[in-house]
Amino acid sequence: MNRRRCVTAAITVVCALSVLTSPALLNQAYAAPASPASPAVPAVPVSPSDPPVAPRPFDRSLPPGADDEVTGADDSKLEETRRKIEGLYGKAASATDAYNLAEARADNQSAELVRLASQMVNGQVRIDKLKRQAGAAARAQYRAGGLPPEAQLLLTDDPQLFLDGAGRVQRGQKATKDLLGQMTKAQDDLTAYTKRAGVEWTKLEANRVRQAKAKKEISRQIKAAKKIEAGLEKEERDRLLMLEQQEAAKAQTAWLGSGELKDINGKASAQGKAAIAYATAQIGKPYVWGAEGPSSFDCSGLTSEAWKAAGKIIPRTSQEQWRLLPRVPIADMRPGDLIIYHGDASHVGMYVGDGSIVHAPRPGRQVTLTGAGSMLILGVVRPDK
Repeated sequence: MNRRRCVTAAITVVCALSVLTSPALLNQAYAAPASPASPAVPAVPVSPSDPPVAPRPFDRSLPPGADDEVTGADDSKLEETRRKIEGLYGKAASATDAYNLAEARADNQSAELVRLASQMVNGQVRIDKLKRQAGAAARAQYRAGGLPPEAQLLLTDDPQLFLDGAGRVQRGQKATKDLLGQMTKAQDDLTAYTKRAGVEWTKLEANRVRQAKAKKEISRQIKAAKKIEAGLEKEERDRLLMLEQQEAAKAQTAWLGSGELKDINGKASAQGKAAIAYATAQIGKPYVWGAEGPSSFDCSGLTSEAWKAAGKIIPRTSQEQWRLLPRVPIADMRPGDLIIYHGDASHVGMYVGDGSIVHAPRPGRQVTLTGAGSMLILGVVRPDK
């Protein structure tokens, strides 16, 4: 009886081992479960003739069955990638601001050169006119016999004529002195215009060099970021976007919870409403560095054009907006105000109320709404203060 029980137990153990070591069960046992954000994938029967199943992108180089470790390790790697891409685009944004500033200054200097050229032409015309007047005076003196007025007065015997002549001489001397003074001033002005034009031309050339350097840097950083993104699998890119959104949502929640914003729905001014209407109408249009619309924008191109549409001309770049526009406390922020981001003021968005901004994020993204606290806030400026 005991021997029969032992045989029965041995057979049971052998059967159990056969079942447990079957390929189908092994695949089921070692397959990582579907991510909560991904739909479940139906099981596919595996036969000995089927080719080996390639591991999923997130299962690379990790032992089977380590489900939590797989997700955590891959998310950690993707988070590192996200930060690297974010850093590259951040550098591109700084270079974009430098490019836009150089471009704005070059435009101003070009306009100043045109103005100076006009003044130089007008100055030369004035000098030519004064020379003609001086020539006319010299010719009149020649027709009078070539004698100076003082000598002619000494030759007259009529006291009245002498007195009248003396008055004319005095007026003529004053006119000649004034004429010479005007000629000297006109010549000095022309010299100053010419010198200033030379300085402005030097500045213009320097800003063109800065533009070219910034453009090269922008292209380099964007190319590097795109190369990293292109090397990711589609599932990884989707997960990367999810991590970006999660990070932004986390920062936004913390900002709203800080109580830093006193009134989440302040009242916008009439101009502020017009600026918001313009900016929100651009949602969905692509980010392109240096663009000011109408089909694409960079961050400060969007805000400057929005306020221009509202009837207010503001600086073109986020750094100049931060430097020159009136600042207001974050607690007193209202819709239409501009929020400047990062320590170098390299990004800007427009507050639209309800804790949100409209902005042009970066290359590869479109004009969109997002949480105002999703990035590091440097401060707030109010164009119509």
